[in-house]
Amino acid sequence: MHWPFSLSPLEHGAFVFVGLLLYVLVTRIGKQHRHPSAAIAWVMSIALLPYLGIPLFLAFGTRKLSRALRRAPVRVPAAGAAHAADGPHWALTLLAALGVPPPVRNASIVFCGDGETALRDLIALLDAAVDRVDLCTFVLADDAVGTRVSAALARAAGRGVQVRVLLDAIGGLRTSRRLVRVLRAGGVQVRWFMPVVRNPVRGRTNLRNHRKLAAADGERVWSGGRNLAAEYFLDLPGRPAWRDLSFVVRGPLAAQAHETFEHDWADAQGKPPRAAPAMIAPADADADAGASAQLVPSGPDHADDTVHALLLAAAYHARTRILAVTPYFIPEEALLAAWCIACRRGVPLTLVVPARSNHWMADWARERALRALAAAGAQVVLYPAMIHAKAVVVDGQLALCGSANLDGRSLFVNFELMTAFYGAGEIAWLAAWIEAQARQSAAYEARPPSWGRDVLEGIVRSVGFQL
Repeated sequence: MHWPFSLSPLEHGAFVFVGLLLYVLVTRIGKQHRHPSAAIAWVMSIALLPYLGIPLFLAFGTRKLSRALRRAPVRVPAAGAAHAADGPHWALTLLAALGVPPPVRNASIVFCGDGETALRDLIALLDAAVDRVDLCTFVLADDAVGTRVSAALARAAGRGVQVRVLLDAIGGLRTSRRLVRVLRAGGVQVRWFMPVVRNPVRGRTNLRNHRKLAAADGERVWSGGRNLAAEYFLDLPGRPAWRDLSFVVRGPLAAQAHETFEHDWADAQGKPPRAAPAMIAPADADADAGASAQLVPSGPDHADDTVHALLLAAAYHARTRILAVTPYFIPEEALLAAWCIACRRGVPLTLVVPARSNHWMADWARERALRALAAAGAQVVLYPAMIHAKAVVVDGQLALCGSANLDGRSLFVNFELMTAFYGAGEIAWLAAWIEAQARQSAAYEARPPSWGRDVLEGIVRSVGFQL
């Protein structure tokens, strides 16, 4: 048998050397810093399987965009000052140092754990828009929900509202081209984020936009963990809706959402603006007395891993409790260690995950982390159905809710959007919701894995961290 080409050992070694040199140049010059386990995985794949590893690295190896510069920190009043009441000083100081927009007081914040109500909230926001609508989602399915949302978007455009829809190119595989044509025919601007065929040689195929928001007129924003597909909202015969969370905020947080969307919209075209437009929400007489909230975007467009940094800091500042719910729990070692340390110093920690999620690889990869948490004394519970909500509550000071899962992809690769809530009412609502799901769940029983399962869990976890 004759191979179509062959390389001498010297040529093969040179090819491997070039691949490793390419890895060093991309990661160091391009500031693509990685967790040690991820770096080892890439180096080993390039060294041992160079003809597969190098093309995969070129297609999936980018973690940060070259233009993701560290922004100037925002000044935060000293602890005890008037504005320090907007949130715990340690969180405000950290997020300010990471260049995150400051917290703002809002007229109202309403959470929703019911899918049908959440869908009505979204449609109502779109139907009330008079000037502009910006909508970003990972999935816009060609089903009952996608059709209703698309019809509301087209109605808004028909009233003369500027409507823009940003769809992720991978998540958008569930979006029919017919639906997109209908939207565009109705006057809706539609843009695809990171098209696969346009990005493979630029290393950005793996950078997906997982943010979920719908902002209208700089006044209202709908956000949370729900994609725009039936399983997130509607009970169907034999298929109950997934448990999830969303919220509607009326106030200046909507202006921050428009600003985030503006950057993503430009990124999708490959021409980011030098500075996002400073949108000012209409003044509200009750805003100064309203609930404090803060958008916390994270992803390749930020120099720092903002959500991960906030979760780490929160774990070490926690004193009375940590409550968390996530569909996929595959944290890297630093966050897992921080949560285990919190448990060992006496902080009660409750984690709610689905007994079986919609991704079997995630269920396999999470077992090591679940066993470690359980051994440290955490209350780990398995919800009997699919739960897709993403929320974390720390003491009575901070609550997070949004799109980011507690896994490597969300915390280090995806474009994600969480919102930090500092008001006592909002923190209490999210804490009560998580505790209610925990009461409906079964306790996780940690069992020592067999040798074969332990190896397979490690392999799946390594692959999951990359992809």
